[in-house]
Amino acid sequence: MRAIEFAEYGSSEVLTLQEADLPEPGPGQARVAVRFAGVNPFDWKVRAGIMPGVVRLPYRPGLELSGVVDAVGEGAAVAVGDEVLGWAATGSYAEYALASVLVPKPETMSWQDAAALPVAGEAALRAVGLLAVESGEVVLIHGASGVVGSLATQLAVARGATVIGTCGGDSAEIVESLGATPVAYGEGLVERVRAISPRIDAVLDAAGKGALPDSMELRGGTERIVTLADPAAFDLGITFSSKGNQNTEVLTELTDLAAADRLLIRQARSYPLAEAAQAQDDSATGHSGGKILLDLR
Repeated sequence: MRAIEFAEYGSSEVLTLQEADLPEPGPGQARVAVRFAGVNPFDWKVRAGIMPGVVRLPYRPGLELSGVVDAVGEGAAVAVGDEVLGWAATGSYAEYALASVLVPKPETMSWQDAAALPVAGEAALRAVGLLAVESGEVVLIHGASGVVGSLATQLAVARGATVIGTCGGDSAEIVESLGATPVAYGEGLVERVRAISPRIDAVLDAAGKGALPDSMELRGGTERIVTLADPAAFDLGITFSSKGNQNTEVLTELTDLAAADRLLIRQARSYPLAEAAQAQDDSATGHSGGKILLDLR
């Protein structure tokens, strides 16, 4: 089978397309013929050496996938032929990958949406849960037009919250379509937000663009501020959440919402496997406009 790997840290040029052995599923695992694989910031950050020691080299990237079960190990919760989505135990930048945390793909869900949901959906669900968002509250979400931010916006709105979402001017209509009030990020943000609502009950930073000081001013402290992307949180005493809950319960909740048309997943561009380097470079710009995927159909 074909797979993408890298043996040293560096630019996207270290990613190589290789022939690899077909993986054999162990107990509780399934082998999935990958249809789409998600491309996430974690992938290129690890490759670039930003987080040395997190993985062992050589390494095959890819955290999430959608596809068809091709083989199963003893005790697997799925069967051969099942259409599934979930987290990959071996890198999903490959024609076949092993996985143990999988759920059925709803018939109405596209392969693209299925592959785009696990990582971003889990992060959004986790963040909204950490903030304990309730009906009637006013929530500020930084990066509301991004993949994670747009999902978090929809989840908060579904809980009955009023959401103010920061974004670029060209994304205002997108944020508004999600049920939130868009506001431009950048200098003067505090005044613009207060003009919309004098009270902010909780803040989610899904962008990591230096908005934590403004968030503290709007909240009057650090309570009920969560960032998924800004390491400045450690010096400011703000909650930085990075550890995910990779279980079938989370995936089931997300797929149920998506299947009921209660979660819109923003898609950007899909690349063929051989163009994984370009896909990661696109992701690293931070301006893709949605989820980036690898198409292995």
